[in-house]
Amino acid sequence: MHLFTQLFLIAVTLGVITQIWLMWRQQRHVAKNRHAVPPAFGDKVTINEHKKAADYTLAKLKIGRIDLFIGTALLIAWTLGGGIDWLHQQWQHIDLPPIWQGIGLIFTLSFISGLIALPLGIWSTFVLEERFGFNRTTPGQYLKDMLLQLLLALLIGTPLLWVILWLMEQAGDNWWFAAWAVWMGFMLLMMWVYPTLIAPLFNKFTPLEEGPLKERIQGLLERCGFASKGIFIMDGSKRSGHGNAYFTGFGKNKRIVFYDTLAESLSGDEMEAVLAHELGHFKRRHILKHILLSTIMTLIGFALLGWLAGQGWFYQALGVNAQDNALALLLFMLALPVFTQFLQPLMAIMSRRHEFEADDFAVKQAGAEPMIKALVKLYRENANTLTPDPLYSAFHDSHPPAPVRVAHLAAKIEPVSTQGEVTA
Repeated sequence: MHLFTQLFLIAVTLGVITQIWLMWRQQRHVAKNRHAVPPAFGDKVTINEHKKAADYTLAKLKIGRIDLFIGTALLIAWTLGGGIDWLHQQWQHIDLPPIWQGIGLIFTLSFISGLIALPLGIWSTFVLEERFGFNRTTPGQYLKDMLLQLLLALLIGTPLLWVILWLMEQAGDNWWFAAWAVWMGFMLLMMWVYPTLIAPLFNKFTPLEEGPLKERIQGLLERCGFASKGIFIMDGSKRSGHGNAYFTGFGKNKRIVFYDTLAESLSGDEMEAVLAHELGHFKRRHILKHILLSTIMTLIGFALLGWLAGQGWFYQALGVNAQDNALALLLFMLALPVFTQFLQPLMAIMSRRHEFEADDFAVKQAGAEPMIKALVKLYRENANTLTPDPLYSAFHDSHPPAPVRVAHLAAKIEPVSTQGEVTA
């Protein structure tokens, strides 16, 4: 057995064991604390709401374990099991130029993998989410979304794959640098066009009505020096009862979006606090930092791919007997997450630090109490557990655990003296 095959199997095994162990910890910790609301939330969350969040978390863990085993089995089947090698041979029998054979190979594997994962996705939407009162989509809407996503993948992914495979074939030894530049340009373009061209294909975006709330939000935007293309309410309720808020876009094409479910549940103070948090990411340059980190990591990835594409052992060690550009790209996309999964806690640490910084910014702009109230409503209405296992959360969660985050915000509330003056 090739050394890289051994390393690949070790990484896969360690990853599965780690995930199973973390899921077990999460299940045990959430179940243990199911019957008692954390003291910090005692007057904000009822015991029934707390139990619902715990049960929802435990149900998602069951789905997560099934998804883990299916994903791992597929990975081994496609690589060491010879699945990719067999698909490649079938496409070699079709009279097409090599680039189009490669595109066909990649899309075929993606399509088959998607079909295998489809039953679990349907179960998650129409059984799990339905049971907890979150699902609002219909089978027709679900099918429409799936077909639209497939169409967009073909329309957008095909020319991108063609350009990258063409560069791999024609641009010489340094093709990887040109491909990296194309990829980064594509990503920036998608960030720019997504709010106005792609997102409206799936949801309706209605400008926020004129009134006190819009004036309040515009005042916040002016104080923060944030220029946007508008404030919109998205009809998220047509698919789910979950709520959220975000700003999207790039450069001058930025827009602020509130889910209609969120807009209906939050007061004006709380809406302002949530938006101030999102603006905190902008003011603290978190988006720019993320883009820069992604740029560096992607450059390293393309350089590594550029080297591996010329190594025969790379293909053989992953169960493929042939050697071509599409195979290199496909094997790299499948193998890379196996090794980079162990960097996830480091990325989570950075993300949680950014969340704290954005919360601090929101406190300065809108106050700590409205932010706490908004978060509690989000936790309650989205059935987010208030008692996650610390290690599971540290590995998986991009946001700090609810008790930690609320305690951080509560510490920012300045006490008031008995004379009614704020103490220093």
